[in-house]
Amino acid sequence: MVDKTTFNVNETNLSMRIGQAEMYLKEFEAEVRRASGGSGMFRSKDDALSRIMLLNEFAPGDERVKALFERAKKCIIGSTGNAIDITPEMTAYLRNEENLRAIYAKKSEDAWNSLMAEYQDKLVEKPFPAPDVMNDSVDERVGKYIVLDEVRYPENQFMGVTGEYIHTGKRSTGMYFVRIDGRKWLGPYEAVKRYRRLVDSTMNEVDKWVVLGEITGVTMEIPEAGETKVGGPVFAEVVEPMALYVPGHVIAVYDKDSETGGSFVGEDEVAAIKEGWYSVKSVPEDVTPEKLTEIFCQAIKEKNFELYKECIQEERRETPIQESLLNYYWDLHQERFHGEYVYAKVDPDATKITVVKGYSDESGLDSYFLSPEEQQKIAAKFGEKIEYAAVQTIAFDKNGKQLGSPVKRNLIRKNGGRWYVRDYEMRF
Repeated sequence: MVDKTTFNVNETNLSMRIGQAEMYLKEFEAEVRRASGGSGMFRSKDDALSRIMLLNEFAPGDERVKALFERAKKCIIGSTGNAIDITPEMTAYLRNEENLRAIYAKKSEDAWNSLMAEYQDKLVEKPFPAPDVMNDSVDERVGKYIVLDEVRYPENQFMGVTGEYIHTGKRSTGMYFVRIDGRKWLGPYEAVKRYRRLVDSTMNEVDKWVVLGEITGVTMEIPEAGETKVGGPVFAEVVEPMALYVPGHVIAVYDKDSETGGSFVGEDEVAAIKEGWYSVKSVPEDVTPEKLTEIFCQAIKEKNFELYKECIQEERRETPIQESLLNYYWDLHQERFHGEYVYAKVDPDATKITVVKGYSDESGLDSYFLSPEEQQKIAAKFGEKIEYAAVQTIAFDKNGKQLGSPVKRNLIRKNGGRWYVRDYEMRF
């Protein structure tokens, strides 16, 4: 900030201070231009505005000061970012997901209650305090089922001598070791991840589970993560999970005959339920780069995972590692469209197509002199033609405020074929 006590209003000093203020204002204006409608921190803002404020207090009638003041006003308004009106159509995907979430919460609650009724005669009535397996026989408990309400994963995960477990309970009231290195955990666990991916982005990562499992025996382990163990060993009953329940969201069960090892309730119905609210169901062969970007965005918002993959370059979704990355960035896109922005606008005037490999007549001058046949012969010498289209998007939050600066992602086309999204990882 400028010190008001040292301010001198003689013409020489005034002209010097006006020059200094304009220098900082120009930097502030340049920062706002670079933000391209986004808001944020502007390094030169305070320096520019404080100088212009003092100039306006001490020399309000000076035309140069008036001009700086008006420029500063415009710059302040520009620094707050662009905004649009968010229409109901833009956020329809959120309402659809809320309805879908309610459907599956009810399905899951009903399925859990059915399981409780089915296993009622085989359930251990009171999990805690757990039996003292050093002093009491637990033979009659093997083969029975138990519900554990506070299974914290991954917090209480540990690798033991006899397997990988989650410990639940306390040393003072006894523990159980829930086995997680087999299909009975992994099948339902992966099903819950699919539920989050296909149905309910609000669930985020689960850290507390309700587990229905079978007591299969007793083991001794030191229930601590890491190689260095500081506590003593604990004898506890081993529980093999058969169902994982996240109240208010989902239940997933183990299925030894399933290709995936497990499923969440109603998993086979998801596609049919969502089919009715898909605004786009396939990618046209003649799709433009701008339209493909819009379809890609809609696929993410409407949780159309198959369409999401169809938008992406085939070479980037072939191997298991690539498939894993597709899933990771799908989850990340879901989080962003639920926690950061709700709409992404494609700027058609900003698209730039570049030939990165092969023959190109971008200027059109070659075709003035050469026949199509002659150009085809030349193109054959260059081989495969690859084009990139840099498509610009601008994201807006639920209040219609632009978030950050515009983002450009590359799309790719080979030999004049269909366009595909190449940089699918980027935010909107």
